[in-house]
Amino acid sequence: MGVSVLAQAQTSSDAFLPGDLLPDAPELAPRGSFGVGVRTLKLIHKAQLDVLHTKDGTSPTYDRPLTVEVWYPAKIPAGKAQLVTYEEVLGRANDPKRPLVPYTFGGRALRDAEPDPAGGTFPLVIVSHGYPGSRLLLTYLTENLASKGYVVAAIDHTESTYRDLSGFPSTLLNRSLDDLFVLNEMARLSAKNANHFLAGLVNTDNTALIGYSMGGYGALNVMGAGYSPQAVKFFGQLANGSMALQTRTLSDPGFKASLDPRIKVMVAFAPWGMERGVWDADGLAGLTRPSLFIAGSKDDVSGYEKGIKAIYDGAVNADRYLLTYVNARHNVAPNPPPAATLKPGQPLDDYQHFSEPAWNERRINNINQHFVTAFLGIHLKGLDYAKYLMVPENSNDTPWAGFKPRTSVGLEMRHAKP
Repeated sequence: MGVSVLAQAQTSSDAFLPGDLLPDAPELAPRGSFGVGVRTLKLIHKAQLDVLHTKDGTSPTYDRPLTVEVWYPAKIPAGKAQLVTYEEVLGRANDPKRPLVPYTFGGRALRDAEPDPAGGTFPLVIVSHGYPGSRLLLTYLTENLASKGYVVAAIDHTESTYRDLSGFPSTLLNRSLDDLFVLNEMARLSAKNANHFLAGLVNTDNTALIGYSMGGYGALNVMGAGYSPQAVKFFGQLANGSMALQTRTLSDPGFKASLDPRIKVMVAFAPWGMERGVWDADGLAGLTRPSLFIAGSKDDVSGYEKGIKAIYDGAVNADRYLLTYVNARHNVAPNPPPAATLKPGQPLDDYQHFSEPAWNERRINNINQHFVTAFLGIHLKGLDYAKYLMVPENSNDTPWAGFKPRTSVGLEMRHAKP
């Protein structure tokens, strides 16, 4: 099948696209009342440390490019299909065993649509992908949130995407720095006097941060979980003696000053790092804002008992939730495997980058839409969604609010307050 035919098939109105509802989707999974527009921003974070070219502990600087995809409430003209074709690649840059293979997939948004100002200013949601990943990895969720009255900005973290994958030290240092830079840029571009489509559309004083895997690693740090001395040592060993990560530790004088009060809450899918000693008890105690952790009980990348659940247990100063997909591994956040991964001869790793062996990925997407809607709705919009989160710990014992009969199985929800 040629690319043009594939793209046409995947964007037809009756095709099942990432984020569409299964018949058993929980109550808050459906899209909201807003049309959804999408645009691409090209940003430059000037004079950043180039830790991939550190020599003898000294790093040069470079202007760091960041591509950001923005979904927003939009006016959809009568008769205009709310469909978009996203362009992505399989494989990993610089990996001969997994060459880059371009493909397309469909979404339910309109490219360059006119923003809808009817809802006033909208809360901001910043989304940070895994390693490797891309800004298009969670379109089922980014489109869904935009339809519910959020402006969603998903970052391509330079040197950490499929197309430009590079050394791990860049990801370790830059995740939190990229998040904070994009927040500042969104505030600048949405100022009422800005000559930009975002002008007057975004309330950046009311922001959520969503991170997956290495995106969760960075999100935790942005929210106050300073990295440990062990993490700094690990980073230095990888980065030719660089001590740059020291600036993101609790002991650094500038770290607490960098904690941005505009970011109210965090959703961390399968955050990486705890099993590697990235945080100690003092670091996790720095988390003070409401947090939703989402994990698979068999996560073999970030770890569960000594990884994600240990982060949840250690965040003693935060009002926090832990949603667990029982028997799921690491892929509790992304879109389902794209059709391109199903072609004969395609490496198994490309399929397994998206798939969950024990779960229906589309169902995971719907459940994530439900719980993220509830969590952000409570904290960013003041909606009365508490009943959807205050559920019995084991979904097998008692049906959960918002779930259709016989469908709340295989899930656990923990909740703890400071």
